[in-house]
Formats: sequence, structure tokens, C-alpha cells
Amino acid sequence: MSLDTLDHRLRVAVIGVGYLGRFHALIYSRLPEVELVGVVDTDAERAASVAAEAGCAAHTDPRALLDQVDAVSVVVPTTAHLAAAAPFLERGIHVLLEKPIAATREEGAEIVRLARRHGAILQIGHVERFNAGVMALAHRIRAPRYIEAQRMGGFVERATDVDVVSDLMIHDLDIILSLVDAEIRHISAIGASILTEHVDIANARLEFDNGTVANVVASRVSDQTTRRIRVFQSGRYLSLDFVKQTIDLAEPRAIEDGARPEIARERLQIDPIKPLDLELAEFVRVVCQGGRPLVDGQTGLRALEVALEVCDRIAASGSY
Repeated sequence: MSLDTLDHRLRVAVIGVGYLGRFHALIYSRLPEVELVGVVDTDAERAASVAAEAGCAAHTDPRALLDQVDAVSVVVPTTAHLAAAAPFLERGIHVLLEKPIAATREEGAEIVRLARRHGAILQIGHVERFNAGVMALAHRIRAPRYIEAQRMGGFVERATDVDVVSDLMIHDLDIILSLVDAEIRHISAIGASILTEHVDIANARLEFDNGTVANVVASRVSDQTTRRIRVFQSGRYLSLDFVKQTIDLAEPRAIEDGARPEIARERLQIDPIKPLDLELAEFVRVVCQGGRPLVDGQTGLRALEVALEVCDRIAASGSY
């Protein structure tokens, strides 16, 4: 599909317009190459409110849009991902599906299978991949030896249908998997339920076949917000603040023989961007021009598989 061969702008709808889905709708409404056909939500009042903001039609039944769209964003609770995405994928309609890809590996694999079978592009909404700091970090990583990630924030009621591993930690698991060119050899993890029936705070240690080790902490019951990843490799240390979109770099200065080693520190200049804007623009570009999404279905499925193994390790540890 190419915009040059279409006799219309790319027709897009948003399925689920809660907190995050509303932003999807508003961003699409501003993209010149997109016609936002409609939004869908089981809450008719909410659908109407977002539709009025975005200048499109409101629906409560997604089937009403099956013959009207080229692509959709699916932004519904994780447990409903397969049911919401399947009717569109079966029509060959391209889908941007919020992360995690599904609640179970089986459902995630079925979503990937449907996309492949029907020739639909499937992009998974791991939005942190579109953080300017993450993109800059990826270009500066050669062979990481040790990675430390922290993602901690206060409690909010949305997204409590899943545990903190699938809700928050999966962002960092996905990023780490993209940085380390090796398979995971061993995972150990602990966690605890604090305010919900699911794990609300967790710590995981990932050991890779090439010797790289990653320590990952996630919490949705903290009194301060921290979103940071630190990467150590031979001769270089990088620290990324996801919120500020800044990278601090430390590496040894060239010194004379016998002199005490000195560390040069630098804050890299990064042009801040809005990751969700870039993520949706990339989805539109891939749909219109072809190619593979930065986070395709298989990549999203791998992140889910690791997240689920972390959850299994937490359960086996007896800490939950």
C-alpha cells in the first residue's frame, strides 16, 4: 500500500479511548495523511466525548468499522487484545496494538499468526522505543556487560488488570532484549503484591549466554517517579533518564603512561520528542510505504515471553 496509489488518505480508527486511547485519537486527527474515521468504546458517553474532540464518528461496536478502515489502533485492556484485534487482522487491516501484545503467550502467538496469515502489519506499542534517549542510546551501545533499569511510580487505578511486570517492567525488558545480542540463559526474580491482587513491585535478574547481566526493578507503588537505565560496557558508562530524555556519558580520557586514570563526563545533547507521536507516525509510515515496524509482533511476543517467565520465577520464589 502506498499513499501514491490510494485515492484517499489512510483511514484509521481507534478501538478503546480510555486514558491512552484518547491520545491516539487526537494524534491521528492531526496527521495530514490520515483520516480519522471513528473511535470505539464500550462507554458510549466517553466515545462521544473523544469523537467530538478529535472530529470523527463515535461507535460502541467495532464491527461497524470493519469496512471503513485501512488500519486501527487497539487500546483496550490487555486481556481483551485478541478479541479486539482478531476481527481486523482477519480482514487484512493493519493493527497497532498496545503493549503487552497479550495476557498469555498463546494469545500473543495467535495474534502474530493472524497477522501473518492475512498479510496485515502488526506493530506493538512499546512506546519507549521511540523515546529520543533510547534511540540515541542504542547507537552508542557496542557490547553491554551490565545493565541496570529502574521504573518506579505512584499507584494509579488504570492498567491494574495485569501485574507490574506486564504493565511497566516489560518496557525495560524489551529495551534490554534489543540491546543485548544473545539469548537469556537464566532468570531469577522476586516480587510482592501491595495494593492489588497482582504483583505491584518486582525485581528481576537476567543472565545472558554472552555473560551480560541485567538487573531490572519495577514498582507502581512508589512515592517518587524514576525511569532510568544504566548501561556499562568496556570503557564506557551511559545513564539514560527516560523522563528528561537525557544521556550522561562517562569514559576514560586518554592519559600519559603512569598517570592516574581520569574519567571524562558529558551530557549528550538530545532533541526531545513526544514518543507516542513518533510511534503513531512510524505506524502510518510503515503501513503506507511498507517495511517492518520497529517493534513487530514477534518482537512484542518475545518481550511478553520474558515477562511471563519473570512472573513464573516470582511465583516460584514464594515472595508473592
